[in-house]
Amino acid sequence: MQPMRTTPTAPLTGRRRLMAALALLLVLPTGGPAHAAGFDLDALMARLTQVRAGEATFVERREVFQNERGSPLALESSGRLSFAAPDTFVRETLKPRQERLAVQGNQLTMSQGGRSRTTTLDSVPEAVVIVEAIRGTLTGNRELLERLFVPRLSGEAARWTLELVPRDARLRGQVAQLRILGAQAQLREVQMTMSDGDRTQLRIEPVAP
Repeated sequence: MQPMRTTPTAPLTGRRRLMAALALLLVLPTGGPAHAAGFDLDALMARLTQVRAGEATFVERREVFQNERGSPLALESSGRLSFAAPDTFVRETLKPRQERLAVQGNQLTMSQGGRSRTTTLDSVPEAVVIVEAIRGTLTGNRELLERLFVPRLSGEAARWTLELVPRDARLRGQVAQLRILGAQAQLREVQMTMSDGDRTQLRIEPVAP
């Protein structure tokens, strides 16, 4: 897959940018209260299985290292996320520039300005793993999630953290760790660390149906 062109103010291009965007799709909102007692990974997954669609707004702050010795470059973007079961995901960045990334089944489409590129997820093996993990999370598929990541859930229903460490060494070469922070059955923040040191902090706000 050929990388898309960007302006000099957006250094995340090509595969790195795609991986960050796909991982971002993990943060779509869930609905309904979680169980106050006996809250564990099973309880969280049980609530996720009830969600068939969702929307959220996001504000993302990224720290991108240009080189090993330089200070990180801070980038901020905002937009909307949407999900529809069983396999459709869309990220629309509205600021600082309009971009769109959509995944449906095995089809991946990236749009920027008047240009659009469509390819298959199979052509990007790392993306396949991330997308399947996203589907497993949003549909409450614990078996799939544990096959791809080592999940560690801590905290209580009112305030919890889910850490996802990729099992596959090739994927760890791209994404070192994902930390998802939530309250009850809503995801409120995602912290992502790339293996090259780049970091992303994502704050989300669910959109009411």
